[in-house]
Amino acid sequence: MKLVNRHIDKHGAGHVTLKPEDDEDMWHLYNLIQAGDSVRATTVRRIQSVSNTGSVESNRIRLNLTIQVDRVEFSPGGGSSAQDSADPAAPSSSAGDTNASLHISGKVTVENPHVRLGAFHTLDIEANRDVRIEKGDGWDSVAISRVQESTVPGRGAEVVAVICGEGTATFCLLSQHMTVVTHRISVAIPRKAAASGASQHEKGLSRFYATLFDSFVRHVPYATAGIRAIVIASPGWIRDGVYDYLLAEAIKKGDKALQKALREKVIKIHVSSPHVHSLVEVLKSPEITTRLKETKFAREGMMLDRFFKMLGTDEMRAWYGPDHVCLAADRGAIGTLLISDDLFRASDPITRKKYVAVTESVQQKGGEVLIFSSMHESGQQLNQLTGIAAILTFPLDVEVVEAEEREAEEERKRKEDEQKEEDAGS
Repeated sequence: MKLVNRHIDKHGAGHVTLKPEDDEDMWHLYNLIQAGDSVRATTVRRIQSVSNTGSVESNRIRLNLTIQVDRVEFSPGGGSSAQDSADPAAPSSSAGDTNASLHISGKVTVENPHVRLGAFHTLDIEANRDVRIEKGDGWDSVAISRVQESTVPGRGAEVVAVICGEGTATFCLLSQHMTVVTHRISVAIPRKAAASGASQHEKGLSRFYATLFDSFVRHVPYATAGIRAIVIASPGWIRDGVYDYLLAEAIKKGDKALQKALREKVIKIHVSSPHVHSLVEVLKSPEITTRLKETKFAREGMMLDRFFKMLGTDEMRAWYGPDHVCLAADRGAIGTLLISDDLFRASDPITRKKYVAVTESVQQKGGEVLIFSSMHESGQQLNQLTGIAAILTFPLDVEVVEAEEREAEEERKRKEDEQKEEDAGS
């Protein structure tokens, strides 16, 4: 994402103009733009006009419109439904030819010669075109941090994961904020029962390996400098067979770039199932955390795994749920806050402000804040656990803390009642 212009005063008022360049930038904009914000962008609108003869003419023209946001919709890109088949009669499909889309709807707030004030319009945000955002409630620390993070140069996919099963493979690209399924393949492999079955099994396995190799070359950017690791994950020993075949074919075809990538970047990891949700296991594996220890999503996977383990072994230091985490934050007990970006997209500004306040409180007291992307498997797991959790620096008993809170609230009410009686008496 390119930062075109930024003007925010010390009170949070002002605007930012950004230029999205890829799918991940659309995701950042989706997290930045909320109902009540003012957004200006280029759009295409159908305009009708009446000619001198009385006929109605309809034309599509490109213009700049400013709307007050009412609704924001995001659709992830990638070829998640694309699939290769070893059946020659199967229809072909290509992966990666769909892009993320962002649609922002609201009423026009700035006059335009072609669109009346107050008309409803939907902006379809396009790559490489400026988007000007002015926050309705001002720019808070979380929104400003998102702008700063999204405009850091050199971002992009850092890990490729190929999750294999018996005859299936799913290709994923992992960046700091997104997991995109770029391709899937499925090849029928007969069971190895009798002698003839064994022969058919070997033929099916050969077709699977050949299909996977072709898909790997087309959909894995193995020569890209930014790719730090290529993960081949599977239950059993399928990953070893896949790796051996890929390397043998690369040598056979004389592809030195692929040989180098396979030897230097590939990490083979065991997972419990050949599905995308196994990426959580991948990201918390020692091999990945060592290789990618400084990356955002690896850190998130490791801390979420640590939190789940503490739930069973040290539950007084593992709290989750909005109410409990807020209580822990009030006591300065949070060492690491795990919070989903879903919570910051709350339609109610008061709810968002509550989570921003918790985030700032933890940071001010020296705690670590990890904002999980719900476009990663780890973020989706956190969402299933209310979207917010905390690892405390010292143990606290939830029941004791809640009892103290009730006593404090009763004491506050008692003092208020006494004050009212004194005021009435005077």
